[in-house]
Amino acid sequence: MAKKQKKAKKNGDKQQDTKKIQQTASVADKAQTDISVDTEDLNETVIENVQDASPLGDTYHRGPVILRGPMIPTDNTTANLLKADADTDWLHMDPWRVLRIQSEFVDGFGALAELGPAVSIFGSARTERTDPIYKAARRMGSLIAKRNIAVITGGGPGVMEAANRGAALAGGKSVGLGIELPHEQGLNQWVNLGMSFRYFFVRKTMFVKYSSGVIVCPGGFGTLDEMFELLTLVQTHKVADMPVVLFDKAYWQGLFDWLRGPVSDHGMISSIDPHLVTLTDDPDEAVEVVTKGL
Repeated sequence: MAKKQKKAKKNGDKQQDTKKIQQTASVADKAQTDISVDTEDLNETVIENVQDASPLGDTYHRGPVILRGPMIPTDNTTANLLKADADTDWLHMDPWRVLRIQSEFVDGFGALAELGPAVSIFGSARTERTDPIYKAARRMGSLIAKRNIAVITGGGPGVMEAANRGAALAGGKSVGLGIELPHEQGLNQWVNLGMSFRYFFVRKTMFVKYSSGVIVCPGGFGTLDEMFELLTLVQTHKVADMPVVLFDKAYWQGLFDWLRGPVSDHGMISSIDPHLVTLTDDPDEAVEVVTKGL
């Protein structure tokens, strides 16, 4: 009887050992399957990243928020501020908008308060890297930085990128003040101190407040807007005398012929107003004019 019990116990132990071995093998097979699935998922992720970093199309920046594809709005912050509302709902919205505007001023003042002496360079975002204006803007950015003066631009491509590039490669402070625009590309890669704004007037306040001189390269409506607002502030003594240089005489000559001609002849400006600026084709002279008082 005792022998039969021992034999039965031994057989039970063998069955348990066999069951444990089978369970261990099953766990190993499952782990191998999981590893294969994970590997496949990883390969798919790598392939997707390599194929296209932004498969949803254009990118829209609204402050710190990024929107793509169908999430891109049809309106923008500035348009919402300026549009005429037919109802009075705006009474309940503007207080919050004022706080947002205030926060932009606070952020800008906080970021630039310790910048030190600086010169702004304005110009077109459409200027190609092979354009002589691009090369001149890059040289001006470099020369300014070598004088331990910060370079401030709108942070975009073209002339702005060139000036930031020159300043950054010279080891200087390369500042980019961007703006929220449809399909905005963001700040260029040569900016080492940058921020983006929702409102143009906040951004332009930063340009004027922290610049001791301005160089204006060829550009379009945005460049003209910045230039004429600055000249208006200088002309009306809202800011201290600030040296303003227009680079590329051939580009700006037609504008000044018009100012000295019909605009002056009709008494719309005084005879001395055109002398608020210096026209030059020499990058070195432009830098000398805007930095001589620093």
